[in-house]
This record gives sequence, C-alpha cells and structure tokens, in this order.
Amino acid sequence: MHSLRVKLTAANVVLLALGIAAATAFSLMGMRHYLLDQADSELTKTRASLSRSGLTLRQIDSLSVLGFVRERLVPARSGELPTPDTVFAAVGRDGKAVAVFGVEPTDAQTGLAAAVDDPAALARDADPHDVTVHGAAYRATATRLPDGSHILLATSTDALHKGMLKALKLDLAVGTLLLALLACLTLFSVRRRMRPLEDMVETSSAIAEGDLTRRVPSRHDPTQEVEQLRLALNSMLHQVETAYRTRERSAAQLRRFVADASHELRTPLSAIRGYLQLYDQGMLRDPAERRRAWDRMNGEVDRMGRLVDELLTLARLDQRPELRLRTVDVSRLVRDAAEDLRAQQPDRQVTVDAEGAVLVRADESGLRQVLGNLLANVRTHTPADVPVRLAVERADDAVELSVRDKGPGLAPEDAARVFDRFFRAGGGAGSGLGLAIVQGVVDAHGGEVSVRTAPGEGLTVTVRLPTRLKSGQAATGGTRRHHPHSIGREPDRDGTAPDPAQIRTSGHRRNPPTPSAQHWTRT
Repeated sequence: MHSLRVKLTAANVVLLALGIAAATAFSLMGMRHYLLDQADSELTKTRASLSRSGLTLRQIDSLSVLGFVRERLVPARSGELPTPDTVFAAVGRDGKAVAVFGVEPTDAQTGLAAAVDDPAALARDADPHDVTVHGAAYRATATRLPDGSHILLATSTDALHKGMLKALKLDLAVGTLLLALLACLTLFSVRRRMRPLEDMVETSSAIAEGDLTRRVPSRHDPTQEVEQLRLALNSMLHQVETAYRTRERSAAQLRRFVADASHELRTPLSAIRGYLQLYDQGMLRDPAERRRAWDRMNGEVDRMGRLVDELLTLARLDQRPELRLRTVDVSRLVRDAAEDLRAQQPDRQVTVDAEGAVLVRADESGLRQVLGNLLANVRTHTPADVPVRLAVERADDAVELSVRDKGPGLAPEDAARVFDRFFRAGGGAGSGLGLAIVQGVVDAHGGEVSVRTAPGEGLTVTVRLPTRLKSGQAATGGTRRHHPHSIGREPDRDGTAPDPAQIRTSGHRRNPPTPSAQHWTRT
C-alpha cells in the first residue's frame, strides 16, 4: 500500500517527464527543420545559379578539379573514406560520374553518383533529397546541362545530426535534474501540507483510546479545504464528546433514580408486609393495636400512592406530550395559591405582591402544579410560623414568579442538588420529587427556574416564564439542555465551577421532560 505522498510525487514526476519529453521532441524537430531549410536553401540557390549561368564544360571541369583537389587535401580519419562537406559531381547519361580532361572522379563524387538513382528526376524535383554517401548523410539536388549531362550538388548534414544529438543529451541531463528536484520539492511540500491530516489521524487514535477532549490543532498558513475539514472534524468531535458525556450522565442519573425509587418504594412495602405478618400470626389481638396497624398501613399506602403519582408525572414529563395553551393570569393563580396556603396553615404569615393582571401564554394546570409544589416545599421544610412572600412582576418579554420564605435555608452543597430527583436536604420529609416536577413544567414552557439561598437566610425560588412560547414549543414544549444537577459540580470550560447558591436551569435542554397538561394534576 503506497502512501499518498508517494503517489502525488510520482504523478508530478510523470507529468513533468511527459512535458520535458514533448518539449524536447518539438525543439529538436524545429531545430532540424530550420537547419535543413538553410542547407536546402543554399543548394537550391547554387542549382539556380548554375542553371542561369550557362557555364561551359571547362568551367564545370574546373569545379570538378576543385572537388578533386579538396578531397585529396582534406585528411581522412584512419580506416574511413573522406566525407567532404560539399560534393560536386558530373554524371553522364548513364548516371555514372564521368572523368573530365582525364581526371578521374573522386570517391565522394562516385559515391554521390551511385547514391542518386535517377539524376533527371532529382533535377526535376524542386526540393533536395536525403542521400547517403559512404555512410554519411547528405542533402542532394541536381541540374541538367544543355548537352544532356547532369551536375549533382550535395551538402553534408553530419554536423546537423551531431548538434541534435548533443542538444538531446543536454535536454536529457537538464530534464533528469529537474525531475529529481521536483520529486524532492513535492515530497517536502506534500509532507508539510499533509501534517494536518497526520494530526487528524493522531487525534482520532487518541479519541479511540478514550481521550475525548483531544482536538485537531490549527496550523500556520493552512489550505482552505484542510482548514474546513479540521473545523468540521472538531465540531463533530465536540458533538461526540457532548453526546458521550450526556449518555454517561443520563445512565448515572437513571441508575440513581432506579436505586432511589426502589429504596423509597421498599420502605412502605416493608412496613405493610410487617404489619400483615403480625396480623397473620395473630399478634394483633388488641383492637387498638389492630386499628393502629390499619392506620399505619393506610398511611404507607397513601405515601406509596403519592410517590407513584409523582413518578408517573415525571415519566409523562419525559414523554414530551403536547401543551394545552391559553392566556393565563399569573396574578390570579398566585392569589389562589396564597389562599390555599392560608387555609392549610392559618398561623403562617403569607404576603402576596401580585396586583393587576399579568398574562402569559401557558398551560394553567401546569402553572398551578408549579405553585402547589413550591408551597408544599415551604410547608414541608419550614416551621408553620415562618413568613412566606409570593410575588409576580414583568421583566422584559418574560414574567417572573417568586416564592420566598425566611426559613433555615440550604447549604451550598444542598443548593447544588436541589433539583435532583429524590434529593432531600438533610434527609428531611417528602419524596424529593417536588422541585424536579417544577423544573420539568417550567422547562416545558421554555422558561427558567433558579434558587437563591444560604444557611439562615431562607430560600427563594424564582420562575421566569416567557410571555409567548417560541415557534415549535407549543406542540412539544420545546427543547432543553441538560439538568444542572446531572452535571453536578463539573467545572465549566474555563475551569470555574458553578455557584451553588445561584443554580439556574434553562428552558432549552437536549432531553426535555415535557409535561402533559392533562397529567400535571394528580390522578
């Protein structure tokens, strides 16, 4: 399996090699055409001059003698016949070189005459032809004399071919050097450009080994496509980490919920089973004892029934049912809840700050459930003579409902878990589900619920509701983020932990418990 760097380098080298080969071929062909053009032009001019000059045989003989003398004066290399640059030869009607004034033709002239099969055809052709004389390449042409004989003219092209061979060797040497340089530069460039991909592989391997916090680092001068891939991968990794953390928290919360629910249900069931065993063994003979046992069993049954009702409410909150929305006067609901509290605890001082109509678009039964649970929390965890203040006020595009008591308050560690299911501060009374239901109902309306408390300073629960639900929340209660109590005391991204005295929950969660209006009241 070849790496991408090798493949890219090989592709670049092959493309450059093809380019060099094509450029060399075209340049050599152009050079050959240009040089041959020059040689042909000289031969054509000489032939035309001979045709127009009307030279005598003696003058032609003189040219032949000059050729003879030149051939004799130019030394040939050992074992080779002389190859002059220019050859002039007179040929007779039979096409063979002829002697003039008793001077026999030279080897070059004889070879040229032998190389030309038809001097007459060569004379009629306007362009010179390639011929080989004693293994040497020539360009040859001919002209016809008035007496019927022909003069052959030839120019050697050996220098041309040698020059082209040298140019080819030079091009090959330069091309090879360029290919090697390109291969090195491509390997270096591709390696530098692919470092972000190597970072992605390293990050993915680290995440596969369990380090979900790893991200692909940024590089200096990144390419646009690689940077887009890096950002997309980091975004995906963030979503994966969030989903994994959410699943872990949800699983832990579910395990804790099942354990707490089992514990809460086991207590009344154990009490009922104990009294039934006493009755079955005939140990409850006194009518007063039987009556007391009967009352205890009824009390445990009522307790278990309330617990099951609250668990059923929370289960229905998790099913995201539809809301029954209408215009609700929150001030009226607060005044009604205050009257109920006064009827239940006449000795408690209840103050209401809810003048005029404060309207919101909400589910009325859900808001009554919120107020009922908040006041039930006050009744359960504060003495009967502790003052309570209920207030409603407008704030921008929302309505804030607050319930404040002057009870003992909560410690910071208890305030951080106040919305946990089955959480009871100090092991107090109740099921520990009231505020969890409040949170679910408020979240379904796209609102927020927060607590402000400190030991000895009482407890203030503030519910913030939007005057109108956002688009898409009317049907399912919207989407919500995770419960803060499921996060616990986990530090934020900047390393700071949330303030337990000011615990807020947003109305936009991932796995929302959304209440159904028809199930918010106990059945």
